[in-house]
Amino acid sequence: MPDKKTVTIIVEGTPHEWPKDEITYAEVVTLEVPDYPQHPEITYSVKYKKGHGNQPEGILSPGGSVKVKEGMVFSVSPTGQS
Repeated sequence: MPDKKTVTIIVEGTPHEWPKDEITYAEVVTLEVPDYPQHPEITYSVKYKKGHGNQPEGILSPGGSVKVKEGMVFSVSPTGQS
């Protein structure tokens, strides 16, 4: 059984092939906002659904990661600035 397979995840309606078991907050945001690494002061709200059985939906916090699954859906939106 190969241990590196890709899954298709959806970020803001756009499908992306993802070759890992997990995806981090920064990786999800960068898929939607390619220049995110240059602007780490901007924070985003990252929500997911269609995840694994014990956590089918939730919020991905900065510094966090989540196991990816085929067809998983992520939404990324900027949070209010103070």
